[in-house]
Amino acid sequence: MARSEWLRSLGVEEPLILAPMAGGPSTPELVAAVSNAGGLGSLGAAYQTPEQLTRDIQRTRELTDKPFGVNLFAGGYKVPAQVDAGPMLALLSEVHEAYGLPPPSLPALPSDPFPEQLEAVLEARPAVFSFTFGIPSREVLARLRTRGIASVGTATTLEEARLLVEAGVDAIAAQGAEAGGHRGTFASPFEQALVPILELVAGMVRAVSVPVIASGGLMDGRDMAAAMKAGSSAVQLGTAFLTCPESGASEAYKRAILAAKQDTTVITRAFSGRPARGLANTFTSRLQGQEQLIPPYPLQNALTRAMRTAGAKRGESGFLSLWAGQGVARTRVMPAGELVHLLLEEMRQAQ
Repeated sequence: MARSEWLRSLGVEEPLILAPMAGGPSTPELVAAVSNAGGLGSLGAAYQTPEQLTRDIQRTRELTDKPFGVNLFAGGYKVPAQVDAGPMLALLSEVHEAYGLPPPSLPALPSDPFPEQLEAVLEARPAVFSFTFGIPSREVLARLRTRGIASVGTATTLEEARLLVEAGVDAIAAQGAEAGGHRGTFASPFEQALVPILELVAGMVRAVSVPVIASGGLMDGRDMAAAMKAGSSAVQLGTAFLTCPESGASEAYKRAILAAKQDTTVITRAFSGRPARGLANTFTSRLQGQEQLIPPYPLQNALTRAMRTAGAKRGESGFLSLWAGQGVARTRVMPAGELVHLLLEEMRQAQ
């Protein structure tokens, strides 16, 4: 399908998608506001229990009768049998002491939540299911198709895009190097998967037959127009919506985003154990040059959770994961629906 016809076939009027932002920002209110304004809202549900996921889908449906999507982490959950977390526990103990928290301890990691989360998605039947960190099995993709749920996989390289097409996805979210949040890389070394978004889109459009969605550092209508000109069928924005009143980002997070007058983002494993782009802060600086101390995802993510929660409650951003794309300095504050209309008007003027 050409241009944004794929989204229109799902009942989505405009080629604009809210990036799924797990961990709090993508509330039902934000998702519904984007969908009501003609775009495709997306629930970032990777950290939710099936019960929480079901509740948020129900709440979103109370707020909109338009299509929306749900996103999960479909991979990256395996932890090596032998991991020495001692050095990280020692480092975190200093932060815990400063915050008045109990000493950190090695958590017992639960099994991969994806299978149970997926059942909740299949039961709820959102218009779109998107995923990152890997590829679900062909059986899973077939079950989604049977339920009438469109599938969107995340790719950071042409090789990953081809693998997704072979697996049978309906569309691909091309995650450029500029993107905020976790890197979706799953079939290449992370260092080799940092391709600028316009280059990535242009290459993918030539390499695959399914619609390609541009994602990474897009902040205004001119960015969107450039991505569409490169061949994308739609654009996906996350950072641009972080400071909307409907966003569930903490106040400390929002203040840090608005204080960024230039691109101060870094790609770091400090908070979760998996490379992700966010604003540099006290914790990323403390671990710079000490990356060997960081256990892999999801262990590091679990180890830093208490620290991040305490930082948000205290309104301090130095120990928060401040995920943001490279265009962060151009963030604007307004209700999400107004931002969607403004972005679309800017895009049309730039085309």
